[in-house]
Amino acid sequence: MEKRPLSFWFLAAFFILFVVFLYGPTITIAILSFQGPQGGLTFPMRGVSFHWFRDLFQEQAVGDIWGAFRRSLLLGLMVMVTTVVVSVMAGLAFRKRFYGSGLLFYVAITSLVIPSILISLGIGLIFNQLGLKVHWATSGFGAQLTWTLPFGLLIMFAVFNRFDKSFEEAARDQGATAWQTIRHVVLPIIAPSLIGVALFGFTLSYDEFARTLLTSGSYNTLPLEVFGMTTNVTSPVIYALGTLTTVFSFAIIGVFLISAWVMGKRRARLGSDAGKGV
Repeated sequence: MEKRPLSFWFLAAFFILFVVFLYGPTITIAILSFQGPQGGLTFPMRGVSFHWFRDLFQEQAVGDIWGAFRRSLLLGLMVMVTTVVVSVMAGLAFRKRFYGSGLLFYVAITSLVIPSILISLGIGLIFNQLGLKVHWATSGFGAQLTWTLPFGLLIMFAVFNRFDKSFEEAARDQGATAWQTIRHVVLPIIAPSLIGVALFGFTLSYDEFARTLLTSGSYNTLPLEVFGMTTNVTSPVIYALGTLTTVFSFAIIGVFLISAWVMGKRRARLGSDAGKGV
């Protein structure tokens, strides 16, 4: 058997420590959420039960968990759709150089390097100065777009830089209009990338805390609600909530990945049929 060099074991140990550091807290919370009715926030476990999960669906003495969840879900969908639409339009527009395109690009991605809390504060102040109501669906929506749109733009720029324009030329040679070319040629080809942009948009919005902190108004999104619960909830019910939200996040990621896989298989099948002259 080949002897492994010392560097291999060092890197393996480092990787294991990294995984433990990354997923250890989440796994610990998941385990503690199954505490018995007399269990607390720390080990040792005092029985095993679903008591705290059932308690989540009872009327809570503090907070508005399910209202916050609905707001985060709706806000995530709003941000996802807007991010996909704007990213595709920007990707198409930036395929050709135009006056000020470089400046516009850097302005669009500048928000990635500005501290999130400053963006939240700035948007909240602007709404107050203009006499507009600070609300999760308006100011909160705009604040989260400053986070999701740059990622969407960067993905679409990379996609269109590798896009083969001969497909569009072939469609135009067949008499397709510009809109028909985009709808029936461009969008189906870049569909897996659109799913990636949508996943970025939804998950970044759903989990965002700092940019929503000062722009959500009187109603909390789920991350803000969870943060508020850490100051006044002293039972494993908060762990149960964390476990459910983590499972929901993984389920959403799974749906997007399956959708991308189905689209890839469908495109491969259509390409195979076209190659056979079907």
